[in-house]
Amino acid sequence: MQNSDIERQALSALVAMQHLTDNYTPLHEDRVAQLAVRIAQQMNLASARIEAISMAAAVHDIGKVDIPLKILNKPGRLTAAEFDLIKTHVQVSYDVLKLINFSLPVPEIVWGHHEYMDGSGYPRGISGDQILLESRILTVADIVESMSEDRPYRKSLGMDLAVQEIKRLSGNRLDPDVVEACLQVV
Repeated sequence: MQNSDIERQALSALVAMQHLTDNYTPLHEDRVAQLAVRIAQQMNLASARIEAISMAAAVHDIGKVDIPLKILNKPGRLTAAEFDLIKTHVQVSYDVLKLINFSLPVPEIVWGHHEYMDGSGYPRGISGDQILLESRILTVADIVESMSEDRPYRKSLGMDLAVQEIKRLSGNRLDPDVVEACLQVV
């Protein structure tokens, strides 16, 4: 059995565990993975980088297993304390994934999926080229999917609004090349 097969099996086990507590998040991750792969293909990334994006996107929110469902599914605005708790999912995801000996930078991609080009993201506040391109792709795919699909706490805002949002954020929070590639595939 090849290392990549073992890595995929480990990720499948994590997703199966996630389904025990929250059916929405794994479905969201699947949709994000599909879009992120299409963006990466549009950008002509090498197959290994596309595989890394696919794997990372499939479990990018695995750390949400540590967040109470009443907060994850809360309708309306989160309190500052609740949002601070939600933000911990990125570090928890990284901490879990780094326990797997990946041949690709899957944990690092996940670690950067809420970082922004201008440094205003979390958990590390890194910016620009400090953020892996794969993470920048995952960020755009995550925003588009989150806005354009129903969430447990609200109905879809629609693809048109999602597209407007990534255009608005292009060049300051989001990588403009990634946004352009996304616009070509949605």
